[in-house]
Amino acid sequence: DLENKGLRGTIPSEVGMMPNLQLLRLNNNSITGTVPTEVGMLSSLQQLQLYGNGFNGTIPTEVGMLSNLQYLLLNNNTITGLIPSEV
Repeated sequence: DLENKGLRGTIPSEVGMMPNLQLLRLNNNSITGTVPTEVGMLSSLQQLQLYGNGFNGTIPTEVGMLSNLQYLLLNNNTITGLIPSEV
């Protein structure tokens, strides 16, 4: 887990190159930018926990392609807009 580690910066688009990743927990860091659309390529992902960071923008519709996703936690960021119907 990489939660509460003081991480800074953004999530690189290369995150989509890990299709076997099941848990992505980066909560309570100082990560900024948008949630990359490549997250939708993480076909085995069960948990996406990004709360408590500085994410902005909208939730990518590609998150709706994550058929194994059980937990989506994005609170305590500055994400705007509606939750996509795909999610």
